[in-house]
Amino acid sequence: MALETLLLRIDRIAGGRQAGVSISEDDRTHPRTRRAFTWIFWLLLVELVLGLGAVVVALLLAVNGEPVSLAVWMRTVIVLAMTATLFYFAWRAAKGWRWAYLRLRLFSQIFPVITLVIAAIPNLYPVWMVTEQIIFSLIMIGIADFLTSDHMRAAFRDPAPEKPQSSAT
Repeated sequence: MALETLLLRIDRIAGGRQAGVSISEDDRTHPRTRRAFTWIFWLLLVELVLGLGAVVVALLLAVNGEPVSLAVWMRTVIVLAMTATLFYFAWRAAKGWRWAYLRLRLFSQIFPVITLVIAAIPNLYPVWMVTEQIIFSLIMIGIADFLTSDHMRAAFRDPAPEKPQSSAT
């Protein structure tokens, strides 16, 4: 129980005013919701393996005397940190927390754009890292596709009551 209390405090920081908003149990346990999160977790695992692979490649190059730029090292660290954060958001969203779903959806739509723009900067990264960034972006687009499906948007819709319409008399 102490762990969940700690996680709720983290949720409060990460989720802001939406931190306490959760979806219905029916929406959370719906087969399509569960299937989407299963795919999302697998895709994030691929992202993690891809990020670890980039670290291994950079380490092997450095050990063999090849120059590895600071940009490459920073990229590998940032990808691993981002992936860990996305795992947290996905886990909390799968538990039904709307804030986590919104953060995960936002980042899965923004990160591919940022990654591809940075990859397009000439000579910033070696070809192997540009390839890694393109693959990373494609996987993130896949995650975004699951999160923006009609079912997921309906399951995680804003629970705020609709404003009553004023009647014209």
